[in-house]
Amino acid sequence: MNVDIVLLSPILALVAGILILIFPRLLNILVAVYLILIGILGLIPH
Repeated sequence: MNVDIVLLSPILALVAGILILIFPRLLNILVAVYLILIGILGLIPH
């Protein structure tokens, strides 16, 4: 199964938004992890 970044980004954003509503202190961790993942995926050659 090939997961495209166009499909992955909204799903990650939705999950992160729900978790932030439940646990507001997770905001810093989730934003950091999200940015790291987007950066790594952006560096991987297509």
